[in-house]
Amino acid sequence: MSHEPHDLSQFSLLDLFRLEADGQVRQLTEGLLRLESGAADAAVLDALMRAAHSIKGAAAIVGLHVLVQLAHVMEDAFTAAQAGTLDLHPACIDVLLGGVDLIAQASSVTEASLDDWMLRYGPQIADAVTAVRALETLAVPPLRDVSPGDAAPAAMDPALPQPSPASEVRASAVTDELLALATETRANAHKLASFNASLQRFKRQQSAMLQSLAQLHEAVSASGDPRLIEQAALALARAQPLKLQLQQHMADAETHERRAAQVSTRLVDQVLALRMCPFTEGVHAFPRMVRDLARQLGKQVQLIIEGSDIPVDRAILARIESPLNHLLRNALDHGMETPAERSAAGKPAQGTIRLTARHRGGMLVIDISDDGRGIDPERVRSRVVERALGSAAMAAALSPAELMEFLFLPGFSLKESVTEISGRGVGLDVVQQVVREQNGSVRVDSAPGLGFRTAITLPLTQSIVRSLVVQVQGEAYAFPIAKVERVLRVARSAVHTLENKQFFEQDGVHVGLVAATQILELGQPMPAAELAVVVIGTGAACYALVVDAIAGEQCLTVQSLEPQFGKLRNISAGALLDDGSPVLLLDVADLLLSIDKLLHEDALQQPAGQGGGDARAARRILVVDDSLTVREMERKLLAARGYRVDTAVDGMDGWNMARSGHYDLLVTDIDMPRMDGIELVRLVRQDARLHKLPVMIISYKDRPEDRARGMNAGADYYLAKGSFHDASLLDAVFDLIGPAAP
Repeated sequence: MSHEPHDLSQFSLLDLFRLEADGQVRQLTEGLLRLESGAADAAVLDALMRAAHSIKGAAAIVGLHVLVQLAHVMEDAFTAAQAGTLDLHPACIDVLLGGVDLIAQASSVTEASLDDWMLRYGPQIADAVTAVRALETLAVPPLRDVSPGDAAPAAMDPALPQPSPASEVRASAVTDELLALATETRANAHKLASFNASLQRFKRQQSAMLQSLAQLHEAVSASGDPRLIEQAALALARAQPLKLQLQQHMADAETHERRAAQVSTRLVDQVLALRMCPFTEGVHAFPRMVRDLARQLGKQVQLIIEGSDIPVDRAILARIESPLNHLLRNALDHGMETPAERSAAGKPAQGTIRLTARHRGGMLVIDISDDGRGIDPERVRSRVVERALGSAAMAAALSPAELMEFLFLPGFSLKESVTEISGRGVGLDVVQQVVREQNGSVRVDSAPGLGFRTAITLPLTQSIVRSLVVQVQGEAYAFPIAKVERVLRVARSAVHTLENKQFFEQDGVHVGLVAATQILELGQPMPAAELAVVVIGTGAACYALVVDAIAGEQCLTVQSLEPQFGKLRNISAGALLDDGSPVLLLDVADLLLSIDKLLHEDALQQPAGQGGGDARAARRILVVDDSLTVREMERKLLAARGYRVDTAVDGMDGWNMARSGHYDLLVTDIDMPRMDGIELVRLVRQDARLHKLPVMIISYKDRPEDRARGMNAGADYYLAKGSFHDASLLDAVFDLIGPAAP
């Protein structure tokens, strides 16, 4: 896709030289790398010669005579290669790439600093001219050794500004406004559909009216009154043309709706196309970078880019260029072995990194994979323990996939030594952060000895976001699909309560329930027999937001909120639904922070209603025991008989739940941390609302004095764990509160 502006009158000659040199430098770099890989043909040499010739002419026009000389000798070298008198072996290509770097640097310098730059780099350009000119007289030398401490030949100076044509900057702000207008046009076109639907309803009403008129005419005709018969016939005759007129108006309205929808959709697509560019626009410099760094490290590595023509939003491409760069450098430094190591492992001496882009399910998927040494899960396991991120027992129980998640922690690195390339503890956490900021996700996997793979999933564009639309308290909200892990319907009978927090089990994992109404500050949740939930987050920070209804998926055109609003908590942007109504796009990262804050404040509401369970008015029991085994055994026994059972892990937790819920029976242990069962029973008996609540103590302590202590505290029943069996517990519960259903 060409970046050449339509109006060139506003650009200086130096601006035009920058535009020219930017494209020609890319042509030179890609062609030289193809020559080095052995995949080139005569057409590549011809393109290289023409690119050098074009730069020579453009540099002459703006008076950059030293660059004219450099481009001229490069052109001569390519011509000699075409004639077969010069073999462009790797050492020659090193020299030519050094010249390309100098041309690229010169093209990025501002007009004000050009003289200073020429004074500083003039001698280096002169040396490059001499080196290129000498190529034709040299015999073919062996490939020089490059030690890890050597710099890449004539490396680009990172302090120099990079080309940034003013036309592209301006185009970004024009396209934003055009996109907003195009989206509004499309929304207005969709509104015609509801207008046509109303015409259909009117047509049915008209048909009913005409039928009534016909029946009236028949009834009047039977009466024999000439005057009434004449008036009824006149009314029927006047009404009949209205039917044809309405049909014609409806046909016209449907045609207008169809055309308006087509034009508005095409308009949005065309505006979006202005924001798109081929994937290669953002990654064209990577093959050169991989080549230079590989030689710097004494390795042989080729980078294969697949999906170069895949269209990507320019803004997204610009933001992920740095993470992709980091991943490639990691693959070179961490993953790739030296030629000797690869040969010893039975691999080709040259390693391969693949950078692949493709569209899948309306998303952009970028894979970076290599055939290097991969990551040994045991090294990660050891580092987790060394850094006190978990106990040895916990680390030993982690699966390979779970171990890979530690690579995303800040400062987590497997590199033993610090180098200029990697190993400074700034790694995948930065990559993950940038990707998440673009509403994307990143996953890694590794096969020890075979390679490492990173998969990045991103929206095709930040302007259009594929979203899940939900209803909360009558308002529409949208989640970016890329941030949604799962959408479910959960029966209230599947909801459990622990420590005053509700959860359900999904694939053997407890997923916490959170009311969207509470997070968005929209009031109290409305319990229902079945809960619609949207699962967000991963790992330990995975939660199910309870919403009123799932409206479905839509591709929303994102519009930034007005700056005067500042950053709204939990909200990232606004959009218009297909029917033209506004919707707020939720910021999932903010939502997770808000949930975490409420968890620490112990302020989460219970979206399934007090205690969860099914919707029947079954009697509710609170079981308090610090033993997970005992607690779950008692819960299952009672639940199997139809009781609604909640559990608490100690006396303090039980006290908080008893005060916030409405229970028919409290079953508690005695020896528990924070608050024992005796103190819990005393507090219950002293509470004005709870003092009549039946209480059963189940304890291993079976001495008479223990029983007396429990009964004196206010317990209604004392059962010893050592002697009780299923029937004794159920019989005792039945004696105290009766059957599960009242």
